[in-house]
Amino acid sequence: MSRQRRIEPGAVALLLGVVATAACGRGGRAADPAPLPAVVPEEPASEVPAADLVVPEDSTAELAALEALQELEFGSLAKGAGHVRGVLPVPDLEQINLFAASRGGAASSASPAYDIDVASFATRTRVQYYMDYFQGVSRDRFTIWLGRLNRYEGLIRSRFRHFGVPEDLVYLGLIESGYSNTAVSRARAVGMWQFITATGRRYGLEVNDWVDERRDPFKATDAAARHLLDLKSSFGSWYLAAAAYNGGAGRVTRGIRRLSGVIENSDETFFALSERRYLRSETRDYVPKLIAAALMAKEPKRYGFDGLSYLDPLVFDEITVPHQTGLDVIARLADTSTAAIAELNPHFFRGVTAPGKSSIVRVPRGSALKVLQRYAEVPPSDRVTFLEHVVRRGETLSSIAERYRVGVSLLRAA
Repeated sequence: MSRQRRIEPGAVALLLGVVATAACGRGGRAADPAPLPAVVPEEPASEVPAADLVVPEDSTAELAALEALQELEFGSLAKGAGHVRGVLPVPDLEQINLFAASRGGAASSASPAYDIDVASFATRTRVQYYMDYFQGVSRDRFTIWLGRLNRYEGLIRSRFRHFGVPEDLVYLGLIESGYSNTAVSRARAVGMWQFITATGRRYGLEVNDWVDERRDPFKATDAAARHLLDLKSSFGSWYLAAAAYNGGAGRVTRGIRRLSGVIENSDETFFALSERRYLRSETRDYVPKLIAAALMAKEPKRYGFDGLSYLDPLVFDEITVPHQTGLDVIARLADTSTAAIAELNPHFFRGVTAPGKSSIVRVPRGSALKVLQRYAEVPPSDRVTFLEHVVRRGETLSSIAERYRVGVSLLRAA
């Protein structure tokens, strides 16, 4: 079940994706005595109104699982036309298979290696608590997240290695979002790495009414790496950096000031802060969750996760389209589904590239030239296949559908 914004009677809401080719052809607005109102965001300009738009990848169960993971309390378990830009580097199959082999599990006689200090803290009570939680209450969702990890692990490890971030911080993505690019928290943090708008923009991510690069796994991963590096530089410990990533640098700084006798920060400092309750509850458990996730994700079979369904890593070409273009149009030109193009380009959250400028779009590997050749033959009026409509007081889905001469079921799907 997708998370969608409900249209309430009398509310001003933005309706996207109304396919109206029957009414006026692709790309235009229906004839009207007065022009339709421009896009009216419901949120302040500094925020992206699309944070509450359709998120097709995330089920209600998944969103609930992510929220529960952040709220657990101790003991609760018991309860031109463009051009081919070139392919972004993606991990080769040998590298991907190496990561998969590292998850071999129970048959492995040697303990896996980590580049964060897992061994020193693996037996802590809260680490064990979350290992039980992932194997028990949250087993179904954790299984899905482990399968999704395979899609992004090679990418994240290679980018973290490039920036000098420990590769095993890849597992932060598991406890932040379950590796979902469409995850949205109640605090309006968005994407795999759960950036709020201000932090995302600080690290170079474009966030506006048309594009939200917090949802782009490639650009957001680079931003997360740079953010973690800055936090490590401030606190001198990767676990303190992780705590600041979750709870804010100011809170961690204030907690450290309250500690007596601390000469130099270390990973142990995080646990000292946690034991003295100098951090918020969610942040006190953040590193134990990370350690538990690292232990289990690197050796899933050892912990009873057999027969995982791994998603394939993303491979693609990139093209540049010179004008606003619907992802459904690009999908048709690439002989693939709109969902496939949307998964490669989750940052175009309205299903269309931004107006008034060229945009880089990812397409399935090997299809770039075909798409560009076909794109050149598409009239500009056919490059966008949706209309925008601001809901007025008293309007119903039926009346809107009748106005644009489309079915209610089609309108509801859009």
